[in-house]
Amino acid sequence: MRNLKIEYKTVKAPQPDAPSAPTALTQATMEERKAKVLRKMKERGIEQLIVYGDVEHGGNFEYLVGYFTRFEESLLILKQDGAMTLMLGNENMNKASKARFPADAVHVSLFSLPNQPNRTDKTLPVLLAEAGVQSGVRTGIVGWKMFTSPIEHNKQLYDLPAYVLSAIEQVVGNSGFCSNETDLFIGDQGVRTTNNANEITHYEFGAALASDCILKAMDKLEVGTTEMELADALVRWGQHTSVVTIAASGPRFIQGNMFPSENRVKVGDPISLTVGYRGGSSSRAGYAVHHQQELPQTCRDYLTRVAKPYFEAYVQWLETIRIGLSGKALFDRIEEVLPRKEYGWSLCPGHLTAEEEWMSSPVYENSQEILTSGMIFQIDIIPSVSGYGGVSAESTVVLADAHLKQQLREQYPEMWRRMQQRRTYLIEELGIALSEDVLPMCSTVAYLRPYLLNKDQALAVEAQSI
Repeated sequence: MRNLKIEYKTVKAPQPDAPSAPTALTQATMEERKAKVLRKMKERGIEQLIVYGDVEHGGNFEYLVGYFTRFEESLLILKQDGAMTLMLGNENMNKASKARFPADAVHVSLFSLPNQPNRTDKTLPVLLAEAGVQSGVRTGIVGWKMFTSPIEHNKQLYDLPAYVLSAIEQVVGNSGFCSNETDLFIGDQGVRTTNNANEITHYEFGAALASDCILKAMDKLEVGTTEMELADALVRWGQHTSVVTIAASGPRFIQGNMFPSENRVKVGDPISLTVGYRGGSSSRAGYAVHHQQELPQTCRDYLTRVAKPYFEAYVQWLETIRIGLSGKALFDRIEEVLPRKEYGWSLCPGHLTAEEEWMSSPVYENSQEILTSGMIFQIDIIPSVSGYGGVSAESTVVLADAHLKQQLREQYPEMWRRMQQRRTYLIEELGIALSEDVLPMCSTVAYLRPYLLNKDQALAVEAQSI
Protein backbone atom coordinates (compact mmCIF):
# COMPACT_ATOMS: atom_id res chain seq x y z
CA MET A 1 0.00 0.00 0.00
CA ARG A 2 1.40 3.37 -1.04
CA ASN A 3 1.69 6.31 1.30
CA LEU A 4 -0.42 8.95 -0.36
CA LYS A 5 -0.54 12.71 -0.12
CA ILE A 6 -3.86 14.02 -1.37
CA GLU A 7 -3.74 17.48 -2.92
CA TYR A 8 -6.51 19.92 -3.83
CA LYS A 9 -5.11 21.58 -6.92
CA THR A 10 -5.71 22.72 -10.46
CA VAL A 11 -6.65 19.68 -12.49
CA LYS A 12 -7.56 19.30 -16.13
CA ALA A 13 -11.15 18.08 -16.32
CA PRO A 14 -11.93 14.84 -18.15
CA GLN A 15 -13.74 15.04 -21.45
CA PRO A 16 -17.22 13.64 -22.07
CA ASP A 17 -16.84 10.56 -24.23
CA ALA A 18 -20.03 8.48 -24.26
CA PRO A 19 -20.66 6.69 -27.55
CA SER A 20 -23.51 8.09 -29.61
CA ALA A 21 -25.55 4.86 -29.45
CA PRO A 22 -25.60 1.62 -27.46
CA THR A 23 -24.12 -1.62 -28.75
CA ALA A 24 -26.71 -4.38 -28.99
CA LEU A 25 -26.24 -7.76 -27.37
CA THR A 26 -25.45 -10.29 -30.08
CA GLN A 27 -27.28 -13.57 -30.48
CA ALA A 28 -24.00 -15.32 -29.69
CA THR A 29 -23.98 -13.54 -26.34
CA MET A 30 -27.57 -14.58 -25.68
CA GLU A 31 -26.72 -18.20 -26.52
CA GLU A 32 -23.77 -18.00 -24.14
CA ARG A 33 -26.04 -16.65 -21.41
CA LYS A 34 -28.56 -19.44 -21.84
CA ALA A 35 -25.86 -22.10 -21.86
CA LYS A 36 -24.46 -20.71 -18.59
CA VAL A 37 -27.88 -20.83 -16.92
CA LEU A 38 -28.62 -24.37 -18.15
CA ARG A 39 -25.22 -25.55 -16.94
CA LYS A 40 -25.88 -24.12 -13.48
CA MET A 41 -29.32 -25.74 -13.41
CA LYS A 42 -27.78 -29.10 -14.20
CA GLU A 43 -25.08 -28.65 -11.53
CA ARG A 44 -27.78 -27.91 -8.94
CA GLY A 45 -30.18 -30.59 -10.08
CA ILE A 46 -32.86 -28.06 -10.95
CA GLU A 47 -35.38 -29.43 -13.43
CA GLN A 48 -37.35 -26.24 -13.95
CA LEU A 49 -36.51 -22.60 -13.25
CA ILE A 50 -39.22 -19.97 -12.69
CA VAL A 51 -37.90 -16.43 -13.14
CA TYR A 52 -40.01 -13.45 -12.01
CA GLY A 53 -39.89 -10.04 -13.63
CA ASP A 54 -41.49 -6.61 -13.52
CA VAL A 55 -40.39 -3.10 -14.45
CA GLU A 56 -38.32 -2.56 -11.28
CA HIS A 57 -37.17 -6.15 -10.83
CA GLY A 58 -36.55 -7.30 -14.36
CA GLY A 59 -32.81 -7.93 -14.58
CA ASN A 60 -32.84 -11.70 -14.18
CA PHE A 61 -35.87 -12.09 -16.47
CA GLU A 62 -34.33 -9.77 -19.06
CA TYR A 63 -31.01 -11.66 -18.99
CA LEU A 64 -32.57 -14.40 -21.11
CA VAL A 65 -35.68 -12.76 -22.59
CA GLY A 66 -34.02 -9.55 -23.78
CA TYR A 67 -36.56 -7.10 -22.36
CA PHE A 68 -38.41 -6.35 -19.15
CA THR A 69 -42.20 -6.27 -18.97
CA ARG A 70 -43.39 -2.69 -18.78
CA PHE A 71 -46.44 -2.12 -16.57
CA GLU A 72 -46.84 -5.78 -15.66
CA GLU A 73 -45.53 -8.78 -13.82
CA SER A 74 -44.24 -11.77 -15.74
CA LEU A 75 -42.71 -15.22 -15.41
CA LEU A 76 -40.18 -17.12 -17.48
CA ILE A 77 -40.36 -20.90 -17.23
CA LEU A 78 -37.07 -22.53 -18.28
CA LYS A 79 -36.66 -26.31 -18.49
CA GLN A 80 -33.45 -28.31 -18.33
CA ASP A 81 -33.73 -29.06 -22.05
CA GLY A 82 -33.77 -25.32 -22.80
CA ALA A 83 -37.49 -25.00 -23.57
CA MET A 84 -38.84 -21.57 -22.61
CA THR A 85 -42.36 -20.36 -21.87
CA LEU A 86 -43.33 -16.78 -21.07
CA MET A 87 -46.30 -15.96 -18.86
CA LEU A 88 -47.39 -12.44 -19.79
CA GLY A 89 -50.16 -9.95 -19.06
CA ASN A 90 -52.43 -8.09 -21.43
CA GLU A 91 -49.93 -5.46 -22.58
CA ASN A 92 -46.98 -7.77 -23.09
CA MET A 93 -48.51 -10.68 -24.95
CA ASN A 94 -47.67 -8.92 -28.21
CA LYS A 95 -44.00 -8.93 -27.19
CA ALA A 96 -43.70 -12.69 -26.78
CA SER A 97 -42.41 -12.94 -30.34
CA LYS A 98 -39.77 -10.29 -29.58
CA ALA A 99 -37.97 -12.49 -27.04
CA ARG A 100 -34.36 -13.33 -27.89
CA PHE A 101 -35.21 -17.05 -27.95
CA PRO A 102 -38.27 -18.81 -29.35
CA ALA A 103 -40.71 -19.19 -26.48
CA ASP A 104 -44.29 -20.29 -26.01
CA ALA A 105 -46.56 -17.71 -24.41
CA VAL A 106 -49.36 -18.08 -21.90
CA HIS A 107 -51.73 -15.18 -21.32
CA VAL A 108 -52.14 -14.33 -17.62
CA SER A 109 -54.42 -11.34 -17.21
CA LEU A 110 -53.79 -11.38 -13.44
CA PHE A 111 -50.39 -9.88 -14.28
CA SER A 112 -52.07 -6.86 -15.87
CA LEU A 113 -52.92 -3.45 -14.44
CA PRO A 114 -56.04 -3.04 -12.29
CA ASN A 115 -59.43 -2.93 -14.03
CA GLN A 116 -58.15 -4.20 -17.33
CA PRO A 117 -60.15 -7.04 -18.95
CA ASN A 118 -59.61 -10.34 -17.17
CA ARG A 119 -59.79 -13.83 -18.57
CA THR A 120 -61.88 -15.86 -16.13
CA ASP A 121 -61.68 -19.29 -17.68
CA LYS A 122 -58.55 -20.56 -15.86
CA THR A 123 -56.95 -20.04 -12.46
CA LEU A 124 -53.29 -19.15 -12.06
CA PRO A 125 -52.33 -22.71 -10.97
CA VAL A 126 -54.00 -24.06 -14.11
CA LEU A 127 -52.16 -21.51 -16.25
CA LEU A 128 -48.84 -22.42 -14.61
CA ALA A 129 -49.48 -26.05 -15.49
CA GLU A 130 -50.34 -24.98 -19.02
CA ALA A 131 -46.98 -23.19 -19.15
CA GLY A 132 -45.27 -26.48 -18.39
CA VAL A 133 -44.67 -26.15 -14.64
CA GLN A 134 -44.57 -29.72 -13.33
CA SER A 135 -45.52 -31.18 -10.00
CA GLY A 136 -43.04 -32.86 -7.69
CA VAL A 137 -39.83 -31.84 -9.44
CA ARG A 138 -36.89 -29.79 -8.21
CA THR A 139 -37.88 -26.16 -8.91
CA GLY A 140 -35.72 -23.07 -8.66
CA ILE A 141 -37.52 -19.79 -8.07
CA VAL A 142 -35.72 -16.59 -9.06
CA GLY A 143 -36.94 -13.20 -7.92
CA TRP A 144 -34.70 -10.17 -8.08
CA LYS A 145 -32.56 -10.74 -5.01
CA MET A 146 -31.02 -13.50 -2.96
CA PHE A 147 -31.17 -13.43 0.81
CA THR A 148 -28.01 -13.53 2.90
CA SER A 149 -29.31 -13.35 6.46
CA PRO A 150 -27.18 -15.16 9.06
CA ILE A 151 -30.29 -16.28 10.96
CA GLU A 152 -32.95 -16.99 8.29
CA HIS A 153 -33.40 -20.04 6.06
CA ASN A 154 -32.46 -18.03 2.99
CA LYS A 155 -33.35 -20.64 0.40
CA GLN A 156 -36.94 -20.58 1.65
CA LEU A 157 -37.34 -16.80 1.50
CA TYR A 158 -38.94 -15.45 -1.66
CA ASP A 159 -39.53 -11.96 -3.02
CA LEU A 160 -42.28 -12.85 -5.50
CA PRO A 161 -45.83 -11.57 -4.95
CA ALA A 162 -47.57 -13.89 -2.49
CA TYR A 163 -50.33 -14.83 -4.93
CA VAL A 164 -47.74 -15.98 -7.49
CA LEU A 165 -45.71 -17.97 -4.96
CA SER A 166 -48.84 -19.60 -3.57
CA ALA A 167 -49.93 -20.71 -7.05
CA ILE A 168 -46.47 -22.12 -7.81
CA GLU A 169 -46.48 -24.11 -4.58
CA GLN A 170 -49.95 -25.44 -5.35
CA VAL A 171 -48.68 -26.85 -8.64
CA VAL A 172 -45.17 -27.96 -7.66
CA GLY A 173 -45.95 -29.02 -4.10
CA ASN A 174 -44.35 -27.49 -1.03
CA SER A 175 -42.58 -30.56 0.31
CA GLY A 176 -39.08 -29.29 -0.33
CA PHE A 177 -39.34 -29.10 -4.10
CA CYS A 178 -38.98 -25.29 -4.30
CA SER A 179 -36.00 -23.13 -3.34
CA ASN A 180 -34.82 -19.59 -3.93
CA GLU A 181 -32.15 -19.88 -6.63
CA THR A 182 -31.59 -16.20 -7.36
CA ASP A 183 -27.94 -16.67 -6.41
CA LEU A 184 -27.60 -18.77 -9.57
CA PHE A 185 -27.79 -15.41 -11.35
CA ILE A 186 -26.22 -12.87 -8.97
CA GLY A 187 -24.45 -14.76 -6.15
CA ASP A 188 -20.90 -16.09 -5.86
CA GLN A 189 -19.97 -17.22 -9.41
CA GLY A 190 -23.50 -16.41 -10.55
CA VAL A 191 -23.98 -16.25 -14.31
CA ARG A 192 -24.58 -12.49 -14.33
CA THR A 193 -21.57 -11.52 -12.21
CA THR A 194 -19.15 -11.58 -15.15
CA ASN A 195 -19.47 -10.18 -18.65
CA ASN A 196 -18.01 -10.95 -22.05
CA ALA A 197 -16.62 -8.33 -24.44
CA ASN A 198 -19.99 -7.73 -26.10
CA GLU A 199 -21.74 -7.28 -22.76
CA ILE A 200 -19.09 -4.85 -21.51
CA THR A 201 -19.47 -2.76 -24.65
CA HIS A 202 -23.24 -2.88 -24.31
CA TYR A 203 -23.07 -1.62 -20.71
CA GLU A 204 -20.34 0.95 -21.38
CA PHE A 205 -22.88 3.11 -23.16
CA GLY A 206 -24.98 3.64 -20.01
CA ALA A 207 -22.01 4.02 -17.69
CA ALA A 208 -20.39 6.62 -19.93
CA LEU A 209 -23.67 8.43 -20.55
CA ALA A 210 -24.29 8.77 -16.79
CA SER A 211 -20.76 10.11 -16.40
CA ASP A 212 -21.18 12.67 -19.17
CA CYS A 213 -24.45 13.83 -17.64
CA ILE A 214 -22.86 14.26 -14.22
CA LEU A 215 -20.03 16.26 -15.73
CA LYS A 216 -22.53 18.50 -17.53
CA ALA A 217 -24.54 19.04 -14.33
CA MET A 218 -21.38 19.88 -12.37
CA ASP A 219 -20.42 22.45 -15.00
CA LYS A 220 -23.95 23.87 -15.00
CA LEU A 221 -24.08 24.30 -11.22
CA GLU A 222 -24.02 27.96 -10.20
CA VAL A 223 -25.54 30.06 -7.43
CA GLY A 224 -29.21 30.51 -8.33
CA THR A 225 -29.46 27.40 -10.51
CA THR A 226 -32.55 25.37 -9.64
CA GLU A 227 -32.46 21.70 -8.82
CA MET A 228 -34.72 21.06 -11.81
CA GLU A 229 -32.28 22.82 -14.13
CA LEU A 230 -29.50 20.61 -12.82
CA ALA A 231 -31.67 17.53 -13.22
CA ASP A 232 -32.35 18.51 -16.81
CA ALA A 233 -28.65 17.96 -17.48
CA LEU A 234 -28.75 14.51 -15.89
CA VAL A 235 -31.38 12.75 -18.01
CA ARG A 236 -30.68 12.37 -21.71
CA TRP A 237 -31.81 10.68 -24.90
CA GLY A 238 -34.91 9.09 -23.37
CA GLN A 239 -32.85 6.34 -21.78
CA HIS A 240 -34.30 4.29 -18.92
CA THR A 241 -32.71 5.31 -15.62
CA SER A 242 -31.63 2.71 -13.09
CA VAL A 243 -31.91 4.93 -9.99
CA VAL A 244 -33.96 7.90 -8.84
CA THR A 245 -32.31 10.96 -10.37
CA ILE A 246 -30.93 13.24 -7.64
CA ALA A 247 -30.25 16.95 -7.96
CA ALA A 248 -30.43 18.34 -4.44
CA SER A 249 -29.12 21.57 -2.94
CA GLY A 250 -29.35 22.09 0.82
CA PRO A 251 -31.59 20.03 3.12
CA ARG A 252 -33.15 16.96 1.48
CA PHE A 253 -36.44 15.09 1.76
CA ILE A 254 -38.42 18.13 2.92
CA GLN A 255 -42.04 16.99 3.38
CA GLY A 256 -40.98 13.64 2.01
CA ASN A 257 -39.99 14.98 -1.41
CA MET A 258 -37.33 12.89 -3.16
CA PHE A 259 -37.22 14.69 -6.49
CA PRO A 260 -35.62 17.87 -7.89
CA SER A 261 -37.63 21.01 -7.18
CA GLU A 262 -37.52 24.76 -7.85
CA ASN A 263 -35.16 25.16 -4.90
CA ARG A 264 -32.15 27.26 -5.95
CA VAL A 265 -28.50 26.64 -5.17
CA LYS A 266 -27.16 28.89 -2.42
CA VAL A 267 -23.58 29.46 -1.36
CA GLY A 268 -22.68 26.95 1.34
CA ASP A 269 -25.33 24.37 0.37
CA PRO A 270 -24.40 20.69 0.41
CA ILE A 271 -24.96 19.30 -3.10
CA SER A 272 -25.97 15.82 -4.24
CA LEU A 273 -26.09 14.76 -7.91
CA THR A 274 -26.83 11.23 -9.14
CA VAL A 275 -27.95 9.58 -12.34
CA GLY A 276 -27.78 5.98 -13.46
CA TYR A 277 -28.40 4.08 -16.65
CA ARG A 278 -28.10 0.40 -17.56
CA GLY A 279 -24.43 -0.34 -17.09
CA GLY A 280 -23.54 2.13 -14.39
CA SER A 281 -24.35 5.21 -12.40
CA SER A 282 -22.42 8.33 -11.49
CA SER A 283 -22.78 10.41 -8.35
CA ARG A 284 -21.15 13.54 -6.97
CA ALA A 285 -21.52 15.17 -3.59
CA GLY A 286 -19.80 18.23 -2.20
CA TYR A 287 -20.53 21.86 -1.34
CA ALA A 288 -21.66 24.84 -3.43
CA VAL A 289 -18.65 26.95 -2.52
CA HIS A 290 -15.64 28.43 -4.29
CA HIS A 291 -13.30 28.05 -1.33
CA GLN A 292 -13.09 27.05 2.31
CA GLN A 293 -14.23 30.40 3.68
CA GLU A 294 -17.66 29.98 2.07
CA LEU A 295 -18.35 26.75 3.95
CA PRO A 296 -20.61 26.88 7.01
CA GLN A 297 -18.53 27.83 10.06
CA THR A 298 -19.07 24.41 11.70
CA CYS A 299 -17.54 22.45 8.82
CA ARG A 300 -14.70 24.60 7.53
CA ASP A 301 -12.42 21.57 7.87
CA TYR A 302 -14.57 19.55 5.42
CA LEU A 303 -11.68 19.09 3.00
CA THR A 304 -9.33 17.50 5.52
CA ARG A 305 -11.97 15.84 7.72
CA VAL A 306 -14.12 14.23 5.01
CA ALA A 307 -13.18 14.84 1.38
CA LYS A 308 -9.48 13.98 1.40
CA PRO A 309 -9.84 10.81 3.53
CA TYR A 310 -12.63 9.65 1.22
CA PHE A 311 -10.54 10.32 -1.87
CA GLU A 312 -7.57 8.47 -0.39
CA ALA A 313 -9.80 5.44 0.23
CA TYR A 314 -11.11 5.71 -3.32
CA VAL A 315 -7.55 5.77 -4.70
CA GLN A 316 -6.55 2.82 -2.53
CA TRP A 317 -9.56 0.95 -3.91
CA LEU A 318 -8.40 1.59 -7.50
CA GLU A 319 -4.81 0.65 -6.73
CA THR A 320 -5.67 -2.46 -4.71
CA ILE A 321 -8.43 -4.18 -6.67
CA ARG A 322 -7.27 -6.97 -8.96
CA ILE A 323 -8.40 -10.28 -10.38
CA GLY A 324 -7.93 -13.08 -7.84
CA LEU A 325 -8.29 -10.80 -4.80
CA SER A 326 -10.88 -11.81 -2.23
CA GLY A 327 -13.79 -9.55 -1.43
CA LYS A 328 -12.63 -9.61 2.19
CA ALA A 329 -9.20 -8.25 1.27
CA LEU A 330 -10.69 -5.26 -0.56
CA PHE A 331 -13.21 -4.64 2.21
CA ASP A 332 -10.44 -4.76 4.82
CA ARG A 333 -8.28 -2.32 2.86
CA ILE A 334 -11.05 0.28 2.86
CA GLU A 335 -11.72 -0.36 6.55
CA GLU A 336 -8.02 0.22 7.20
CA VAL A 337 -7.79 3.57 5.43
CA LEU A 338 -11.33 4.82 6.16
CA PRO A 339 -12.49 3.19 9.42
CA ARG A 340 -16.25 2.76 9.64
CA LYS A 341 -16.28 3.82 13.28
CA GLU A 342 -14.88 7.21 12.31
CA TYR A 343 -16.37 7.75 8.85
CA GLY A 344 -19.77 6.11 9.21
CA TRP A 345 -20.00 4.10 5.98
CA SER A 346 -22.23 1.07 6.33
CA LEU A 347 -22.76 -0.46 2.87
CA CYS A 348 -20.42 -2.54 0.72
CA PRO A 349 -17.45 -0.49 -0.56
CA GLY A 350 -18.10 -1.47 -4.16
CA HIS A 351 -20.76 -3.58 -5.84
CA LEU A 352 -21.63 -5.16 -9.16
CA THR A 353 -23.89 -3.44 -11.64
CA ALA A 354 -25.74 -4.28 -14.86
CA GLU A 355 -29.38 -3.50 -15.70
CA GLU A 356 -29.72 -2.77 -11.98
CA GLU A 357 -27.71 -0.04 -10.27
CA TRP A 358 -26.93 -2.54 -7.47
CA MET A 359 -27.01 -6.14 -8.58
CA SER A 360 -25.00 -7.78 -5.76
CA SER A 361 -21.54 -7.47 -4.24
CA PRO A 362 -18.62 -9.80 -3.60
CA VAL A 363 -17.07 -7.10 -1.37
CA TYR A 364 -18.35 -7.48 2.16
CA GLU A 365 -17.03 -8.29 5.60
CA ASN A 366 -15.23 -11.68 5.66
CA SER A 367 -16.20 -12.36 2.04
CA GLN A 368 -14.38 -15.31 0.53
CA GLU A 369 -15.67 -14.51 -2.96
CA ILE A 370 -12.91 -14.01 -5.52
CA LEU A 371 -12.89 -11.02 -7.84
CA THR A 372 -13.01 -12.20 -11.44
CA SER A 373 -12.32 -10.92 -14.93
CA GLY A 374 -15.48 -9.44 -16.46
CA MET A 375 -16.92 -8.02 -13.24
CA ILE A 376 -18.38 -4.52 -13.66
CA PHE A 377 -18.06 -2.53 -10.42
CA GLN A 378 -19.56 0.62 -8.99
CA ILE A 379 -17.03 2.34 -6.73
CA ASP A 380 -19.55 3.12 -4.03
CA ILE A 381 -18.04 4.18 -0.71
CA ILE A 382 -20.43 6.44 1.22
CA PRO A 383 -19.02 8.25 4.28
CA SER A 384 -21.48 9.76 6.73
CA VAL A 385 -19.75 12.08 9.19
CA SER A 386 -22.03 13.92 11.60
CA GLY A 387 -22.14 17.67 11.01
CA TYR A 388 -20.75 17.51 7.48
CA GLY A 389 -22.23 17.22 4.02
CA GLY A 390 -21.50 14.15 1.97
CA VAL A 391 -18.76 13.40 -0.52
CA SER A 392 -18.99 11.13 -3.52
CA ALA A 393 -17.33 10.32 -6.83
CA GLU A 394 -19.22 7.11 -7.53
CA SER A 395 -18.38 5.69 -10.92
CA THR A 396 -17.94 2.48 -12.92
CA VAL A 397 -15.00 0.23 -13.86
CA VAL A 398 -14.57 -3.31 -15.17
CA LEU A 399 -11.94 -5.92 -14.33
CA ALA A 400 -10.28 -7.54 -17.35
CA ASP A 401 -7.55 -10.16 -17.72
CA ALA A 402 -5.20 -10.39 -20.71
CA HIS A 403 -7.59 -12.56 -22.73
CA LEU A 404 -10.58 -10.27 -22.21
CA LYS A 405 -8.45 -7.21 -22.97
CA GLN A 406 -7.40 -8.77 -26.25
CA GLN A 407 -11.03 -9.44 -27.17
CA LEU A 408 -12.03 -5.88 -26.31
CA ARG A 409 -9.12 -4.45 -28.28
CA GLU A 410 -9.84 -6.55 -31.36
CA GLN A 411 -13.64 -6.57 -31.36
CA TYR A 412 -14.40 -3.06 -30.07
CA PRO A 413 -11.41 -0.86 -30.89
CA GLU A 414 -13.23 2.45 -30.35
CA MET A 415 -14.27 1.51 -26.83
CA TRP A 416 -10.78 0.16 -26.17
CA ARG A 417 -9.33 3.52 -27.24
CA ARG A 418 -11.68 5.34 -24.82
CA MET A 419 -10.70 3.03 -21.99
CA GLN A 420 -6.98 3.60 -22.61
CA GLN A 421 -7.46 7.37 -22.70
CA ARG A 422 -9.33 7.14 -19.40
CA ARG A 423 -6.52 5.08 -17.86
CA THR A 424 -3.98 7.64 -19.03
CA TYR A 425 -5.99 10.44 -17.42
CA LEU A 426 -6.19 8.62 -14.08
CA ILE A 427 -2.48 7.84 -14.06
CA GLU A 428 -1.00 11.04 -15.49
CA GLU A 429 -3.48 13.73 -14.43
CA LEU A 430 -4.70 12.38 -11.09
CA GLY A 431 -1.53 10.51 -10.07
CA ILE A 432 -3.26 7.18 -9.41
CA ALA A 433 -1.18 4.00 -9.77
CA LEU A 434 -4.15 2.29 -11.34
CA SER A 435 -4.40 -1.48 -11.07
CA GLU A 436 -3.52 -3.15 -14.38
CA ASP A 437 -6.77 -5.09 -14.19
CA VAL A 438 -8.98 -1.97 -14.15
CA LEU A 439 -10.58 -0.55 -17.29
CA PRO A 440 -12.63 2.62 -16.68
CA MET A 441 -16.14 2.44 -18.11
CA CYS A 442 -16.42 6.25 -18.25
CA SER A 443 -14.27 9.37 -18.22
CA THR A 444 -15.01 10.76 -14.74
CA VAL A 445 -13.72 7.90 -12.58
CA ALA A 446 -12.02 9.52 -9.53
CA TYR A 447 -12.72 13.07 -10.72
CA LEU A 448 -13.85 14.86 -7.57
CA ARG A 449 -14.44 18.60 -7.14
CA PRO A 450 -15.38 18.92 -3.46
CA TYR A 451 -15.92 22.69 -3.84
CA LEU A 452 -18.36 22.51 -6.72
CA LEU A 453 -18.38 26.21 -7.63
CA ASN A 454 -14.65 26.03 -8.27
CA LYS A 455 -14.60 24.37 -11.69
CA ASP A 456 -10.79 24.35 -12.06
CA GLN A 457 -9.61 22.41 -9.03
CA ALA A 458 -10.07 18.83 -7.92
CA LEU A 459 -8.45 16.22 -5.70
CA ALA A 460 -5.40 14.34 -6.96
CA VAL A 461 -2.47 12.31 -5.64
CA GLU A 462 1.06 13.45 -5.05
CA ALA A 463 3.08 10.26 -4.68
CA GLN A 464 5.28 9.81 -1.65
CA SER A 465 7.51 6.94 -0.56
CA ILE A 466 6.37 3.39 -1.17
